[in-house]
Amino acid sequence: MPSQSPESIQQQIQRHLPEHLQLENLLQTGARHLRWQTVHRVDIQGIEIPIRVIELGSRSPLVPVIGFFGGVHGVERIGTQVLLSWLHSLIHRLDWDDQLRRQLERIRLVFMPMINPGGIWHRQRCNLNGVDLMRNAPIDAMGAAPWLVSGHRISPRLPWYRGKQGEPMQAESAALVRTVQERLLQAPFSMSIDCHSGFGRQDRLWCSYARSHRPIQHIAEVHALRQLYQRTYPNHHPYIIEPQSVHYTTHGDLWDYLYDDSVEQHPDNIFLPFTLEMGSWLWVRKNPRQMLDYFGYFNPVITHRKRRVLRQHLPLFEFLLSASQSWRNWVPRPAQRDAMTQAAIAEWFV
Repeated sequence: MPSQSPESIQQQIQRHLPEHLQLENLLQTGARHLRWQTVHRVDIQGIEIPIRVIELGSRSPLVPVIGFFGGVHGVERIGTQVLLSWLHSLIHRLDWDDQLRRQLERIRLVFMPMINPGGIWHRQRCNLNGVDLMRNAPIDAMGAAPWLVSGHRISPRLPWYRGKQGEPMQAESAALVRTVQERLLQAPFSMSIDCHSGFGRQDRLWCSYARSHRPIQHIAEVHALRQLYQRTYPNHHPYIIEPQSVHYTTHGDLWDYLYDDSVEQHPDNIFLPFTLEMGSWLWVRKNPRQMLDYFGYFNPVITHRKRRVLRQHLPLFEFLLSASQSWRNWVPRPAQRDAMTQAAIAEWFV
């Protein structure tokens, strides 16, 4: 392919992947507050786009860690945009907010806001190899799972393709797994939020498992966090907090894979992975013309609605940041865990 001028490259990125330029600008603006690393590069039509991992806060291995992830499914770019909005807020507050600075002395934040830039560029769910990254881990659902949508190995021409049996994980999936293993799982307490869109008319916080109808080992902690949120913000946006398997199970879920790895490799630590599933059907119901474009099923199209989505999840992120920092104050103690576990089972699994 002939070499392209910097102006041509910039124009193409601005047209297809403006989130990359926004992220690079944030890295420069917040350079004195942030630490970042390139963990992979994706070649898109001769243009290399880096996948960044950004950190801010304490460097101590003993502090809790919360990770924010987005852009796993390229068509759901609102997840990346929400995280860039949150990162923008944090960077600019750190210029004046003494309370936030003190808070970040006791916690570490990890951002990986654009995991699948090739998919975002082409407005497709999968990566450039046709693989659905959230079906790409080497684990299978326990029992029956819905055909195709749960993940399959038939062909990359069909959605929800997992990749070939026995092949290594895709480079983007592997980069996410390494990031979580190295930067989250070794902390005494860690939590992850992976931002998606496209299910239902109400926003949900899904926890593991996606592959099984049985509760995870830390279901008591999930239930305790749900109670904490509902008591703290009784009149706030009504997120539904529940295991994903309440609705359907899937093969190859990266967060199931990482959760099991955490339990096996770091049994004394707590890792709680969540997926923020933004209810995009509500946007379609309010603007039916979005159905004429596949992109519109997963993203708010009207400007004022998009601005509302970009700001409405920031209080949730603030809560999860504070809950992670103060995890020892609400995590069930040994004498409480059995009762909390039974309450969670009665709520979600009976």
